[in-house]
Amino acid sequence: MFIERIKQLREDRQLPQRKLAEALDIDSATYCKIEKGERKSKREQVIIIAELLKANKDELLTLWLAEQIMEVIEDEKELANRALVIVQKFINE
Repeated sequence: MFIERIKQLREDRQLPQRKLAEALDIDSATYCKIEKGERKSKREQVIIIAELLKANKDELLTLWLAEQIMEVIEDEKELANRALVIVQKFINE
C-alpha cells in the first residue's frame, strides 16, 4: 500500500531514490529498503516524502498507518475483525 504508492509517485516524478534519501538524511541503501518493505519509515519521514513527491500528506499517512496495523494483525485472522470493530468504536467516541 504505502510502499507501492511512494514508489509509483517517485517514478512518476522521475526522482531518483538518492534524492529522497538525501532529504530524509539517510543513505540510498536505507531508502531502497523502505521501498522494498524491508525497513519501516517513521511518521516524520512520511511527511517529508509527501512534500518531496508533492503528494497528499493525509493519503500517504493513512496508507502508512494501514501498513502498520496490517503488520500487527496479519497473524490474527480470527480476531482481527473483532479487534478492528472495537478500535473503530473507540475512535468514534
